Amino acid sequence: MLTAMLKWIEADFIGLQVFVRKVIELHDKYLAYVNDCFQNHTLFHKALKEAFEVFCNKGVAGSSSAELLATFCDNILKKGGSEKLSDEAIEETLEKVVKLLAYISDKDLFAEFYRKKLARRLLFDKSANDDHERSILTKLKQQCGGQFTSKMEGMVTDLTLARENQTSFEEYLSNNPNANPGIDLTVTVLTTGFWPSYKSFDLNLPAEMASALLLFNSSDRLSYSEIMTQLNLTDDDVVRLLHSLSCAKYKILNKEPNTKIISPTDHFEFNSKFTDKMRRIKIPLPPVDEKKKVIEDVDKDRRYAIDASIVRIMKSRKVLGHQQLVMECVEQLGRMFKPDFKAIKKRIEDLITRDYLERDKENPNLFRYLA
Repeated sequence: MLTAMLKWIEADFIGLQVFVRKVIELHDKYLAYVNDCFQNHTLFHKALKEAFEVFCNKGVAGSSSAELLATFCDNILKKGGSEKLSDEAIEETLEKVVKLLAYISDKDLFAEFYRKKLARRLLFDKSANDDHERSILTKLKQQCGGQFTSKMEGMVTDLTLARENQTSFEEYLSNNPNANPGIDLTVTVLTTGFWPSYKSFDLNLPAEMASALLLFNSSDRLSYSEIMTQLNLTDDDVVRLLHSLSCAKYKILNKEPNTKIISPTDHFEFNSKFTDKMRRIKIPLPPVDEKKKVIEDVDKDRRYAIDASIVRIMKSRKVLGHQQLVMECVEQLGRMFKPDFKAIKKRIEDLITRDYLERDKENPNLFRYLA
């Protein structure tokens, strides 16, 4: 049955959104077979569960199923998404997505991808409906537990409080004209622990682009070759950053000749007349590999989770064999992700070096907890 499912989806695959939609339809189809044709028999429910656990944990087009589900939810919940559904259809679809999540081992990976997309929807006012946002969090909480959704719920609460505070502030200004500064001011207070964190920089530009602009502090006009020499970058990198600064939407640099093509004979100078009506501008840049960062962050969190699980188990049991320790650790963490045996072994070795555990002198497969 699994082989047939894979072939069917591969043949009908158009895009990642369509892929998830087809998986939902496939699950509905086989679940109906189990309920109607096999009298809801537990043996067939078990077979369906095992098949989908294998199937749903396979990567598709370089993306994990966890990422695909998070992206699918984002497309449903944001304004202007390609999924144009009624409120009832959205609720039904979200319910089915959460059911699919039950088959995925890396639920923590889904949570991180979903949290980052939720942050964008909330901060940039891209969320189509607050009720749907709360509804899916309720479903996820029922499926995966309160810890799974605690940060996401905190994010939604932050935005709700921010809107209430903004309304109160605007009412105060309307009632106290003398206190009105004459400018539009919108403040959103966020709780640090709830929101995804990003590195901050004094200059909000990639290092090479910031370096290119800083060159014009000491020179009014620079040639292509002078910029390349001082930045010590390749031709491709220089062409890319100079094109972003002089030929894209925001022309921070003036280029001579005024063409769309960067060539080695070009000269550049700072555009002192550059202005923009927007308070925030985004210079087009090559996309950041966010997927890689998410996976790195999740791997880091998993190491901490495995360490904490091992210490809790050993603190309770005091002395435990290797195999039993591994199995109890897998059981504890199974609700969030399926830990790799090699990863657990590596964390055990690390805890030994940090004097949390020690090996029994006579039996190396036996560990003792060090208080």
